Amino acid sequence: MPQSSVDIRTLPGTSVGLGSSGPRTLTVDRSREAGGEGLGFSGGELLLLAIGGCYSNDLFREASRRAIRVQAVHVTVGADWGGDPVRAQNVTYSVTVEAEATEAEILELIRQTDRVAEIPNSLRLGTEVRLANAAATSRLA
Repeated sequence: MPQSSVDIRTLPGTSVGLGSSGPRTLTVDRSREAGGEGLGFSGGELLLLAIGGCYSNDLFREASRRAIRVQAVHVTVGADWGGDPVRAQNVTYSVTVEAEATEAEILELIRQTDRVAEIPNSLRLGTEVRLANAAATSRLA
């Protein structure tokens, strides 16, 4: 699989960021309670969206391999936040799938997707995350 990357650039003087990957964009920000403008998704929300979005996408891939036509998918992802340093804990997700298949086939599709979904597996297996480069520009006089 090829490497993928995203960029996030904040608007000058604000915590509001524009995240992009190719032609696609989304807004990233801190909540008002945390000192941001509250205009975009927080990093924690994006992590949960990544889990749910990956699972949903992969479910369609796995359904196609089984010649199952999926009508609708609903994924809900939740987490507790705590510890020092703060991190996601007790991450869970729930899935409802409507498809042109038997209930047993749909449940097996759900379980198979849980076994192979890339983002949940990256977290379960402890993917290393490291700072590759850092740069600073001082605005002090």
